[in-house]
Amino acid sequence: MGLVRSLCLFITFLSCLVISVHGQAATRPVSGTRVGFYSTTCPTAETIVRNAVTAGFNANPAIAPGILRMIFHDCFVLGCDGSILISGANTERTAGPNRNLRGFEVIDNAKTQLEAACPGVVSCADILALAARDTVVLTRGISWQVPTGRRDGRVSVASNTNNLPGPGDSLALQQQKFSALGLNTRELVVLVGAHTIGTAGCGTFRNRLFNGTGGPADPTIDPTFLAQLRTQCPQNGDASVRVDLDTGSATTFDTSYFNNLSRGRGVLQSDQILWTDPATRPIVQQLMSPTSTFNAEFARAMVRMSNIGVLTGANGEIRRVCSAVN
Repeated sequence: MGLVRSLCLFITFLSCLVISVHGQAATRPVSGTRVGFYSTTCPTAETIVRNAVTAGFNANPAIAPGILRMIFHDCFVLGCDGSILISGANTERTAGPNRNLRGFEVIDNAKTQLEAACPGVVSCADILALAARDTVVLTRGISWQVPTGRRDGRVSVASNTNNLPGPGDSLALQQQKFSALGLNTRELVVLVGAHTIGTAGCGTFRNRLFNGTGGPADPTIDPTFLAQLRTQCPQNGDASVRVDLDTGSATTFDTSYFNNLSRGRGVLQSDQILWTDPATRPIVQQLMSPTSTFNAEFARAMVRMSNIGVLTGANGEIRRVCSAVN
């Protein structure tokens, strides 16, 4: 079963292509998924999801980075099958990297409305993929056509999250984790650019500020920024305090995240290393330029990532509620 799933993962990537058209990213069909999958079975599906996400965002803008992070954490564990949405003891949702995720209620709200309009038709995995796109749009980023047709997985185990990319990962380890899913180094840098919106808890990076024992800080941090971070995250302070990942522009999907890296203002070690490592610095420089193609590249990379190991056809199921298997 594991071998079959792995083969499907790589086959899925082979036929994905995105082109930029008038500020949108348009897609050709991907193996197993296609744009407009619900055009006859549930033609209002994308509108229902968009409206649910917009309502959730208007009530709490923090759901935008939450949902965007959610799809990353879903796709990196057994593929994009909505398994992160399942609640219960020892599920992915209970694992450390996922405990602070926001936006589950938005996905549940969209599902409730879809079940009323088109019972048993739209998968939770597709709702998450559509919602991720909509959060980027709501934070002033690009829109793109989302291939749909995913089905929902039935397995969600906390220990499967152990290999998620982490805030202290070296570049080599990040490359290894992305490469295992068919994503190259440029796509790694582009996708990590999702940190242009959202926050991180002090506990995920405070070791950079005090070297664990109050000693010298990470020398790659800009001294002025270091003082600011130490004020926000004192050594013995609350580890759950949130700090903007993209200082000065944490609510807008733009290229300022990459500019901050060039100034030594990356909050996470795994982020700042994209500038300090010669293998990725040229990519960061290109993405921060005035003629940056970041938005279009992000859309293309999201289509590829959101088709990792998808379940289609007779595989998986269409959940009645996203938080539990049928």
